[in-house]
Amino acid sequence: MASEEVELRGHILDSLLLPKVLDQITSAGAQFEIESLEVGRGRQDLSRARIRVEAADEDALAEILTLIQPHGAVLVDVEDVRLEPAPADGVFPDGFHVTSNHPSFVRHHGQWVPIQPTRMDCGISVTADGMAAHSLRFIDVRKGDLIVVGHRGIRVEPLQRNVRKADPFEFMASEVSAEKPKALAIRAVADTLRAVKASGAKILLVGGPAIVHTGAGPHVVRLIEAGYVDLLFAGNALAVHDIERAFYGTALGVHLEHGFPVETGHQHHLHAINRIRACGGIRAAVEQGLLTSGIMHACIQRGVEFVLGGSVRDDGPLPEVITDVVRAQQVMAEKVQGVGFALMVATMLHSIATGNLLPAACRIACVDINASVVTKLADRGSFQSVGIVTDVEPFFRELLGHLGLEGGRDD
Repeated sequence: MASEEVELRGHILDSLLLPKVLDQITSAGAQFEIESLEVGRGRQDLSRARIRVEAADEDALAEILTLIQPHGAVLVDVEDVRLEPAPADGVFPDGFHVTSNHPSFVRHHGQWVPIQPTRMDCGISVTADGMAAHSLRFIDVRKGDLIVVGHRGIRVEPLQRNVRKADPFEFMASEVSAEKPKALAIRAVADTLRAVKASGAKILLVGGPAIVHTGAGPHVVRLIEAGYVDLLFAGNALAVHDIERAFYGTALGVHLEHGFPVETGHQHHLHAINRIRACGGIRAAVEQGLLTSGIMHACIQRGVEFVLGGSVRDDGPLPEVITDVVRAQQVMAEKVQGVGFALMVATMLHSIATGNLLPAACRIACVDINASVVTKLADRGSFQSVGIVTDVEPFFRELLGHLGLEGGRDD
């Protein structure tokens, strides 16, 4: 048998970190022995547990230690990280350590160095002088970079519950269901928007074309005008159908005011794309007075940055769409720095892609009519994520009400 001692510190009971660690150990077919457990006397007191983990062999033990590290398990016998050079551009050495979305540190020359930025599913490079550690994607790896391998010399600080006051986000994050009380969750989103705006952190909206199709576009414009959106991530489709609505009053050829298909309306989005391309882009269309309403118009007018990432099914696309998906991911990763809250609405791929870029401390609300979409995103986090299963337009309408804003109207 191979064994190792690990330690957990913090609100390990309130945050369910201790049960999670023990469950991971037993689920992997290993054994544990709690050697000591010190439970805080009061709600704000910290607890500490020391656990001996036993597995069939060293390889099995290493796998288990990797599984429990994101929950805050730290080896008692502290060592420096092991570094190996990258064998080629874009290639990590075998056994490279994979990051989580929690704040993490590497121990090098006896000092704990923070890994920046906090981002999941990356490797870790350490500078030659050992003074800095960076989360690194495959595309950023260069031959000879010093890369962290294994699980030793790594400390993870998982997100823990707020022990000082009840938090609606924690309650609503427990289970995704269409039957959960939506008013509480939407009120929590409104309160968070106010708090993040007051703090000076950025608010990110990740949106899909259903925002326009359901008639929620004017509500989003109202949010932008009130200063509750600093950054927008979307695909070609949201921008195209928003502009189609601004030009023709339709989305996918259906008139949004009357609800009936318009003759030859299925061509409207193509004509909208052509008019924008003829101008040279969305910003140029706004500046030339061609585009005078809608979400994209509001972004330009209010100085809201946006990143439009392309896909293989895009018509056009619009000139601002980044068609290289690797480049789109790079730009998104740059823009999310400083985001304090992300509202993800009716877009599965963009939501999951953005969620992979955000640290666990950034709160997320995912809204979709499909419960499976909300679940996919909620599975990646813990207390910072709220899943709301509902239609898009009623969500935004109620959100504006909680913010004390009048609902947007069609132009």
